[in-house]
Amino acid sequence: MTLTFYKYQGTGNDFVMIDNRQNEFDKNNTKLVAFLCDRKFGVGADGLILLENHPKADFKMVYYNADGNESTMCGNGGRCIVAFAEFLQLMTNQTTFAAIDGMHFAKIEDNLVHLQMKDVDTITTFDTHQFLDTGSPHHVQFVKDLATFDVKAEGEKIRYGQPYNAEGTNVNFVEKNNEDSYTVRTYERGVEDETLSCGTGVTAVAIAMHKIGESTTSKINLNVQGGQLKVSFEKVGDTYKKVMLIGPATYVFKGEITC
Repeated sequence: MTLTFYKYQGTGNDFVMIDNRQNEFDKNNTKLVAFLCDRKFGVGADGLILLENHPKADFKMVYYNADGNESTMCGNGGRCIVAFAEFLQLMTNQTTFAAIDGMHFAKIEDNLVHLQMKDVDTITTFDTHQFLDTGSPHHVQFVKDLATFDVKAEGEKIRYGQPYNAEGTNVNFVEKNNEDSYTVRTYERGVEDETLSCGTGVTAVAIAMHKIGESTTSKINLNVQGGQLKVSFEKVGDTYKKVMLIGPATYVFKGEITC
């Protein structure tokens, strides 16, 4: 079988994108997904995304981690599929699409994708960290000397440790630059390593920083290994609404591979 694919990246978080509107891709073949994401034997990516038809939205996003398993929402992947949908002429400057965590509105302005994330009404604060779900579960923790911090080793311990266990969590390590700017490094489950950027992760960091009073602004800059992202929101009571993840989504190349 010869498979046509597209490669996109959002601040270094890269994805194999497949137009599956004809339902030709074997969605149950986890080995195929893992092969395509493999950086030595396949195309190489942090995840694989299928664009499919949807009866009530412009399209549907189906996201797989690099290990081959279908996963929860991916923010950078969501921004990339919006750029992919524009490339396929399924939208102009704005769209609504379905993902595993519900419907998402998105728009493209000044070459940046603005992706509306899910509302967040539960942020659990512990002595050392915060935990919240922004479409995917996230552990948020301050550390010192983030530039030299061993994200893979420390993230792996937390990802599999109590209380997360088998299902696990994504782990974000944070350093504050000023009230509206933070540097973030993320260990992603499913990839089982640090990625250059994590969209749901920086969204979790921005909301967590506001929740605990580290920031009082509703638009926060996040510096990641792969570039810069912004997160904006409105707080209504105890709920964070109109949460927008803002950043670039870039076409890299188109290819074919025999599987």
